[in-house]
Amino acid sequence: MNNVNSRLRRARKTRAKIAELRVTRLSVHRSNSHIYAQIIDATGDKVLASASTLEAEVRKDIQNGGNIAAAAVIGKRIAEKAKAAGVTTVAFDRSGYKYHGRIKALADAARENGLSF
Repeated sequence: MNNVNSRLRRARKTRAKIAELRVTRLSVHRSNSHIYAQIIDATGDKVLASASTLEAEVRKDIQNGGNIAAAAVIGKRIAEKAKAAGVTTVAFDRSGYKYHGRIKALADAARENGLSF
């Protein structure tokens, strides 16, 4: 089993538990160059808010989309968009990634800006 399959297995377990709880989730995906975040409703079929380092407003503020500073900007942005959509509590779906580095920076920034999970 390689690293990608291991990560996807962990992600599947987490998503199954979140689906069982029927709560809104904050899903995160990262690549080497960018980081993406989505707020997905409890049924799992509608995206309520999204933010990524590909957005024009974000790209002019950051040098590189694949670092901790960029992840913190996305965490702040997704928290603001979630509050605008009326969401304050979410379950954190880290997509099988380890909770450190960019994933941790995004989560901490989202918590500091009013999102609770």
